[in-house]
Parts: sequence; C-alpha cells; structure tokens
Amino acid sequence: MGSKGEKVIYTLFDSGATFSCITPENANEIGMVEKLRLPLEFAMISKGHFIKIYNTLRSDFFYEEVRLSDEFMVVPDLSEEAIIGVNTMQKWRIKLDFEHDKIIIDPKVAKLILKELK
Repeated sequence: MGSKGEKVIYTLFDSGATFSCITPENANEIGMVEKLRLPLEFAMISKGHFIKIYNTLRSDFFYEEVRLSDEFMVVPDLSEEAIIGVNTMQKWRIKLDFEHDKIIIDPKVAKLILKELK
C-alpha cells in the first residue's frame, strides 16, 4: 500500500536477503518511487556478480491483519514480485518457522500497532 494505491503482491520472506525489494512495475503502481542520492551496490550469490540499485519505495504492507511499513529497494528482474528481507524482519520482530512453514509476528508488535491506531 502506498501513495498511489494498493495491490496484492506475491511476496517471499527471504532470510538470505538483507533488504526488502520490489519490482519496478509493482513499485510504480503502489507509490512514488524515489531516486537514491547514491546508488547502492549489492553482491549477488554468484561470485563476482553485482547489481546497482538506483531507486527506493517507502510502503506499508499487511501480513494478515497487521499493518507494517518499510523501505523497499526497486530491483529490475527480481525473481519475485516482492521480497521481505532480514532488515524488515528484524525491525518488526518477524520470525520464520521453517519446520511448520509459518511466519510469526511478535504479538507485542501487533498490539503496539493496533494501540497506536485507536
């Protein structure tokens, strides 16, 4: 959800990704994409491969009924429509239960957000 509207996007929670990312197409539909003053350069999983990121999107997103927000790097040719990275998971105390294939959001965080909305 952003300044231009909202859209349901298939999102991967990736414990191996540092930053949250989104495709340019989805970012442009959701909100105002901002140019980074200095591009970020990321090393890819393949040795010697790098990607430069020039744009970012600040967006809200929901998991079940809990509203969260963060910055998403706009990445061309992303493998998924969006990726929630470790920085976002740590910020919101999101845990991945690989054994049961579940996403767990700390109930204290959810209560804090709901309390602020009242």
